[in-house]
Amino acid sequence: MEFLQPVLSLIITLGILVTIHEYGHFWVARRCGVKVLRFSVGFGNPIFSWYDRRGTEYAIAAIPLGGYVKMLDEREGEVPLDQLHLAFNRQSLSKRIAIVAAGPIANFIFAVFAYWLMFILGFTVIAPVVGSVDEGSLAANAGIQANQEIVAIDGEATNSWQDVSMSLLNRLGDTGEVELSVKAPGDFSQKHIRMTISGWLSGQEMPNPISALGLHTYRPSIAPVIGIISEEGAAASAGIMPNDQIISVNGTSIDDWMAFVDIVRSSANKVLIVEVRREQDIKTIELVPQSKALSNELVVGYIGAGVQQPEGLASMWPPEMIREISYGPVDALSAALNKTSADTVMTLSSIKKMIEGVISVKNLSGPITIARVASTTIESGLESFLRFLAILSVSLGVLNLLPIPVLDGGHLLYYLVELVRGKPLSEKSQLFGLKIGISLIVMLMLVAFYNDLLRL
Repeated sequence: MEFLQPVLSLIITLGILVTIHEYGHFWVARRCGVKVLRFSVGFGNPIFSWYDRRGTEYAIAAIPLGGYVKMLDEREGEVPLDQLHLAFNRQSLSKRIAIVAAGPIANFIFAVFAYWLMFILGFTVIAPVVGSVDEGSLAANAGIQANQEIVAIDGEATNSWQDVSMSLLNRLGDTGEVELSVKAPGDFSQKHIRMTISGWLSGQEMPNPISALGLHTYRPSIAPVIGIISEEGAAASAGIMPNDQIISVNGTSIDDWMAFVDIVRSSANKVLIVEVRREQDIKTIELVPQSKALSNELVVGYIGAGVQQPEGLASMWPPEMIREISYGPVDALSAALNKTSADTVMTLSSIKKMIEGVISVKNLSGPITIARVASTTIESGLESFLRFLAILSVSLGVLNLLPIPVLDGGHLLYYLVELVRGKPLSEKSQLFGLKIGISLIVMLMLVAFYNDLLRL
């Protein structure tokens, strides 16, 4: 079941986004007078298919990692004389550009819709209040203190720690100043703090910008009671069971779950003597956390166990830290457009920085990571899943517009050359570009798969 859920989540996620993308091509092609032969979600042999009254085949194929729209085209087969006017290659340059661009545009439109729906339905966030600050860190040297709330970064409002993280990720590899606007509890006035950065987190794998500043999030105290256990984890092997309450580790009393987590994370492959309360008995257990490499420099311990979520968890947070985010239809559209625009800029900036070597290629993710994140967001609720779909849809739209032959952007590049030259590139030149494009895509996919496997 642990394997099946991410797979189903991946199929649902990619199914939605691929259908939206290909429908963009399909919708515009129909309106430009092009005959569509097949609309396929997935690659390979169709699992099942059906036809509409215009003869278009709709197929669900076996490999759910993409899709395509096959149009009537003389370059792909013989076209009857009476249907030549319906062939894609016989259309005007403007129509061909519109058809090719429609897929990525559909992804951007869907992202706006997903964010709009998310803002209309509303959601709850926890204010980004600082729990503690590491001594000697960038944040400490700049004067940030515990219990202050981060209300903006570089002038952009931050309603949650996710907003803080996303704003800081935009500054990866930058040299200059980062401005944080903070306020104290119960204070309406803001204090603007500037921190100097130089090549910030450049080249790091899976950077954590909040930790890099030396900030720790505020968290309510949660009793250290075991909730879920992974059958293959160190906790299960040691004999720890659900409902066990952690009393002490190596003689140190534990009264908060995160205190236990901190010890486990810093004790990879080390022996921990753990006392637990099980019903009325006290048991001593020898626990050896497994190791997980988050980067070349950072290895943490983990035991394959989760905390037992207390009832009324939301009530454990101070009321002033709980924020309800919701907009009316018009304001939601404005917020959705701004969010989609920000995601687009961030994606383009990340690609540029990756090409420059500022961001490590180890941050590339493939279908395995997408499956795991999709599964997590689906479990977390509609708001998380809509947000994930929107971000992924923007990424898909941007990537497809890159000027790489075989992608939509590559076709648009060919059409731009045709517009300038007054005639299309030769088939030999287009085939050469196609080979280069396929090579680049295969290389990127191999790197992404490799990164996915390392993260496992």
